[in-house]
Amino acid sequence: MATTYDIAYDLEKQIRESDEYEQLKQAYQTVNEHDEAKKLFDEFRQLQLDLQQKQMSGEAISEEEAKNAETSFQNIQQHKEITDLMSAEQRMSLLINDLNQIITKPLQELYGTLGEENK
Repeated sequence: MATTYDIAYDLEKQIRESDEYEQLKQAYQTVNEHDEAKKLFDEFRQLQLDLQQKQMSGEAISEEEAKNAETSFQNIQQHKEITDLMSAEQRMSLLINDLNQIITKPLQELYGTLGEENK
């Protein structure tokens, strides 16, 4: 009988073999093959991380930082390689979110039931 971990490793294998993952992998490779696209994408990702860290630490994002983020986003949208990668990332994210909902359904049902008993 398969253990929960065996099933999880099978799921990992299925994700690696999915169309969503293959498209993401190809799009990422394409961006990395184009120097300008790679540079812009890397700068955009770093800017995103910096802004997320500021928000998580409770710091306000300045008007200048917001403007820089908007300019960076506009720049990357001009590169088909990057927009293709971002679309592939969105499809992969949807897949992961769907899987997460399926996996956590027993907990949602349990806590939902427990919450209803306390009413």
